[in-house]
Amino acid sequence: MADNLYPTASRELIRARQALATETNDAFVAFSRTVFKAGALDAKTKQLIAVATAHVTQCPYCIRGHTEQALRAGATREEVMEAIWVAVEMRAGAAVAHANLALDAMNETAG
Repeated sequence: MADNLYPTASRELIRARQALATETNDAFVAFSRTVFKAGALDAKTKQLIAVATAHVTQCPYCIRGHTEQALRAGATREEVMEAIWVAVEMRAGAAVAHANLALDAMNETAG
């Protein structure tokens, strides 16, 4: 059994990914730079959104990377944790809201 579910990110893996789809990779990198550039939202806010989203999508690479970037952009540990709790609430809230689907199905089945 592997010690880790996910391999540690490395320059070797990044280079392999880049080499297998250079044009697509370059387009994604350019897109990412554009998205995270300060605009109507500053870089810190964008990184806090990314931290929260990473927790909802459960991407360990994104969680680590965007947490580091948020701190570098000036976020406090408290702001990062608060963003994570917002993500937790949204994920739980979505599960609660989707109970409507089960209730609807039960009502239809009960006839």
